[in-house]
Amino acid sequence: MAKRTLSVELNRVEGDLLVKLEIEDGVVTDAWTVGTTYRGFEQLLLGRAKKDALVITPRICGICGTAHLYAAVTALETAMGCAIAQNGTRVRNACLLTEEIQSDARHAFLMFTVDLCGPRYAGHPERDKLHEAFAPFTGRVYRETIVETKRLLEVVAIFAGQWPHSSHMVPGGVVGAQSRRSLVKALSILDGYARWYERTVLGCSIDRWLEVRSLEDLDRWIDERPEHRDGALGLFVRVARDVGLQRLGRGSGSMLSYGAYFDPARWQPPFTERHCLRAGGFHDAATSRIEPFSQADVSEHVKHSWYRDHAPAHPWKGETVPSYEPEGDKYSWAKAPRYRDNVVEVGCFPELFMAGDPLIESLYRAEGVDVFTRQLARLHRPALSLSLLRRTLLDLERDLADPFYLAPRDVDEGDGAGLVHAARGALGHWLQLREGKIARYQVISPTGWNASPRDSAGVRGHWEQSLIGTPIPDESDPVELGHVIRSHDACLVCTVHFVRTGQRARFGAC
Repeated sequence: MAKRTLSVELNRVEGDLLVKLEIEDGVVTDAWTVGTTYRGFEQLLLGRAKKDALVITPRICGICGTAHLYAAVTALETAMGCAIAQNGTRVRNACLLTEEIQSDARHAFLMFTVDLCGPRYAGHPERDKLHEAFAPFTGRVYRETIVETKRLLEVVAIFAGQWPHSSHMVPGGVVGAQSRRSLVKALSILDGYARWYERTVLGCSIDRWLEVRSLEDLDRWIDERPEHRDGALGLFVRVARDVGLQRLGRGSGSMLSYGAYFDPARWQPPFTERHCLRAGGFHDAATSRIEPFSQADVSEHVKHSWYRDHAPAHPWKGETVPSYEPEGDKYSWAKAPRYRDNVVEVGCFPELFMAGDPLIESLYRAEGVDVFTRQLARLHRPALSLSLLRRTLLDLERDLADPFYLAPRDVDEGDGAGLVHAARGALGHWLQLREGKIARYQVISPTGWNASPRDSAGVRGHWEQSLIGTPIPDESDPVELGHVIRSHDACLVCTVHFVRTGQRARFGAC
């Protein structure tokens, strides 16, 4: 059969994404992922006062604004070399953990599992249970997720005043101390969410779930009790493996995590080591080794992106100057980040793998990274993060009399890197201060890593590699494509860099 081209615009990916596929005999043989809008946040920041970044960058995304704020304030602190109040770091971690926990549930049950209720799976034996739990707007888990995650976000509002687009983090800590009453309220909200997650998602206590440390343990756990089997997680596991999600979306193989949640006591100047509560690193698929992460080894390529050409460059040397060319080799507003010239996957699975989580390590040894293991990791992580959030709040309560802010000395010159772990993976802000103003600002979002176009050597980005080999039995309903992309919890609004051209990128027929 002759090759043909199919172009698909995906929804439920937090932004605009066009995927061009080359298909032969019902299988994807090549792929191009296209970010279709330009957003000029890097350009907006040039020449502004340094603290403007704390107000502007949280607006990059309405879903992970806390992560962008954390990255921005960390970039300033590393450039200024200022000490950070331990309680300030705890408050930041608590807000980011809350954002992550609610994001994992919203993605799992509002973005991903709804595809299992589509026409492709109408004949599945578990169809009625899938619809009862996951059907959009009517499914029980779908509806409860909206209510419970909204309530959980009140924790961020307690500390930050609002969510999204908070601006409570400043160099040296956070604005405003906390009272014991506010911590008691935050703990009450957290415990209520944890009870819902145990009852509806896990079907067991968090402690019991954390005893699951391998695929074999998972099989035994599912058979142990009806609540395990028919809870949201158990239902997902049974159906996902039955329909073969473990055979989709393997991708590049290499993984990257900056590390997650700074250690309040140890993350201090001169910031030469990344002291994180969840360790980071680079997993090289060629050597099967985990190596320490160094931000100096990050570069961005623009040969196939709609920007003014320049050689691959570290973010402190790169630029974001749009140059739209509808014809030629360029095809995306996303850049192509690389780590030591490697295409890498970032996200929940890499984060937990680098941190040494036993279940994730076992899944990797058993079958690597795929659609199923990514999504299982995203349902597993809240059990870990709810426990970490509770410990963080209790630490705050214990040390409530300690400062939440340490006044920094004013520094007008410096280079800083704010590298945090957002819900979707490794997020980095790089800035340069000159005469008290922002002279350069570059953002690499998690989806920037995953959704990158080809690089200067013509090497496909991670999603592009993940799609090759994917069967598409029904081109009018390419649900497999959605499974692969959505398993990464895609966020295109953070990734593409906004300008009106009066044109839209198009490849072939949709």
